[in-house]
Amino acid sequence: MARPIDYSKWKDIEVSDDEDDTHPNIDTPSLFKWRHEARVQRTQEFEEKKKTTEQELTKREKEVLELKEKMKKIAPNDPNMEGLKKSLAELEVKRGDAVAKIDDVKKEDRLRPWNVDTISKDGFSKTLVNNPPPRPDTSKMTEDEKESYMKEFCKKHEPDIKKFGWLRKYDDSKTFLQEKPVLACEETANYLVIQCINLAMEEKFAAMEQVAHQCIAMQYLLELSKQLNIDPRACIAQFFTKIQVADPEYKKAFNDELEAFKQRIRVRAKEKIQTQIEEQEEEERQQRIGPGGLDPVEVFDSLPKVLQECFESQDVGKLQEAINALGPEEAKLHMKRCVASGLWKPAENDPGTNPEDGFRVTETGGGGGDTNGEDEPVYEEVKNK
Repeated sequence: MARPIDYSKWKDIEVSDDEDDTHPNIDTPSLFKWRHEARVQRTQEFEEKKKTTEQELTKREKEVLELKEKMKKIAPNDPNMEGLKKSLAELEVKRGDAVAKIDDVKKEDRLRPWNVDTISKDGFSKTLVNNPPPRPDTSKMTEDEKESYMKEFCKKHEPDIKKFGWLRKYDDSKTFLQEKPVLACEETANYLVIQCINLAMEEKFAAMEQVAHQCIAMQYLLELSKQLNIDPRACIAQFFTKIQVADPEYKKAFNDELEAFKQRIRVRAKEKIQTQIEEQEEEERQQRIGPGGLDPVEVFDSLPKVLQECFESQDVGKLQEAINALGPEEAKLHMKRCVASGLWKPAENDPGTNPEDGFRVTETGGGGGDTNGEDEPVYEEVKNK
């Protein structure tokens, strides 16, 4: 019976730190810089520790050898022999401690994660892998094709994506993705980003932060697959094992990226809310636009206060008095704008009324204010603001 393969030594492989293809929501330069510096620093510290331990063992062995040579030159009954034997016993203990340290360093060296510098040979001559079915290559799609594929994917898998977004434990997330590996893709990450923005716009910030955590986890999984140049579905277990046993620096980088992502979501949600408000205001403004293309709200706000009070009270008599007090030229200027905005509707099909400003036409055909105080209204209708 063949020996089972021990996969444990591949569990924590350190990936390359100089790839340039990462998810746009991850700060690529900072991430790569941290990876490189951390790996170099750990290697230097280990090599220094190894060197110091070896030097200590060499020193202790030399001391023991020198003392033994000295003892050979002294007679067994020499008074100094007892002191030398005691010193030799102490040196033997120190040498034993140095040997134990060397063993610890060798063990640590065997257990250190592999990386691109230390992986130099095949683990075995033949590898059999159950390759998952290929996915569509979105990089070769047009923008319309990408959008169509995204909509189709989300429509088909929306319930499962939402369920993944609410999982809190890494083990649950790993199990769920292993059961539904199709979710390990960019489309899932993009959907979770949209869901985060929608939750923030609804001011459901606790829910947004939960989904944001799952979104960053998915993005880190996708990044790891790119670094290893394998399908994301093939490194689900490896990623969640890595994140659960990660050193403090890796976890700090993950948490820092998560906090930055949540802040970007809050900013984006505010921007979208402001855009929606502006679009709604513009839509309402377009619906208000009068027959002459002017906004009645803007026109009303620009009127003299006395005219505003007339339109608010819808008092035609008071409006006639205000017009007479303003004078013909100023009155016509305001009334033309009121007609164009729909604030004021002149009499229709009346040859005696000027349709541009609503003033009564004089017998000579000129325009002018009705200053005679006649009972006939100057205006047929005064519309509400």
